[in-house]
Amino acid sequence: MKKITINDVANHAGVSKKTISRVLNNEPNVSSDTKSKVRASFKTLGYRPNPHARGLASNQSFLIGLLYDNPNKSYVSDIQNGALERCKADGYNLIIHPEDHDNDCLLVNVENVLTEANLDGVILTPPFSDMVALLDLLQNKKIPFVRIGATLPFTEMPAVISNDTEASYQMCRYLISLGHTQIGFIKGHPDHHVSQQRLDGYLQALSEIGISPEQSLIKQGYFTFESGESCARQLLSLNNRPTAIFASNDFMAAGVLKVALQKHLSVPHDLSVTGYDNAPISRYIWPSLTTVKQPIKAMAVEATKVLIKLIRNKTIDNDTISFENELVVRESSAPSPRKESVTRT
Repeated sequence: MKKITINDVANHAGVSKKTISRVLNNEPNVSSDTKSKVRASFKTLGYRPNPHARGLASNQSFLIGLLYDNPNKSYVSDIQNGALERCKADGYNLIIHPEDHDNDCLLVNVENVLTEANLDGVILTPPFSDMVALLDLLQNKKIPFVRIGATLPFTEMPAVISNDTEASYQMCRYLISLGHTQIGFIKGHPDHHVSQQRLDGYLQALSEIGISPEQSLIKQGYFTFESGESCARQLLSLNNRPTAIFASNDFMAAGVLKVALQKHLSVPHDLSVTGYDNAPISRYIWPSLTTVKQPIKAMAVEATKVLIKLIRNKTIDNDTISFENELVVRESSAPSPRKESVTRT
């Protein structure tokens, strides 16, 4: 069979080759009728663009890199799906690159990927979003990038964030409204700066009702089920154990539920447990978790959209795009069994 070329498509659609190229690159200066006509010709003729030839013609690779290091598989999956969705809509391909953020060769590895894949731009997820040496590397190489979940200021490139401090504050206030004042908190991985934001929200909520949190109630987790389990054993072994435990992600909260069951504590009647992220596990386990819903996929879609604008040398409206998190109440939380008196402010 004869290979269908861009010339064949142009003749079939009755437009110029340049118009075909604009449609392939999803450029805005093409009418919707023309786009529909060209895409109909693609389908009728069975045309498949050659990515290599397309890249040579435009001096682009049409490849975007996604850099991640996160033990939460559902988080990574949502980021990937969001980025892929937007890449497909704009005619780009996504290269997914897992990397150990503690690797001494991190910068060398990233530089090799940039060179070998000839990436047009990069999406950074935590903790890479706040690694200054990595940001400097990308900037020095003039590689456009967008940071998801960034906490450190870096005005040169945009960031897509969510209100983690506020969401954590609202979760703690919700527990306080149920009568809990002895609230344990499991921190996220210390290398993820967002972990501090979630701790700050917890501390702020307690401070507002005049409670100085006991350090024994705050434990260091690492966003893993195992670390949640370990922290729960410490918290639930205290003489004055907490009536509620707020874990910085759902996998750690699931670890808390396991330990509570082993200690014959009823959740939520003896102990309320809450998480963060609204990962699938929060809905599938029993009791289902009260948690914070983060619009992770939507954030990835927006980050990819902004990155493609930067690659095409277009202006963007905001350096920082903020998304709102949402409190999701389920079966794992209930009024405190101790019926503490809480002063609201």
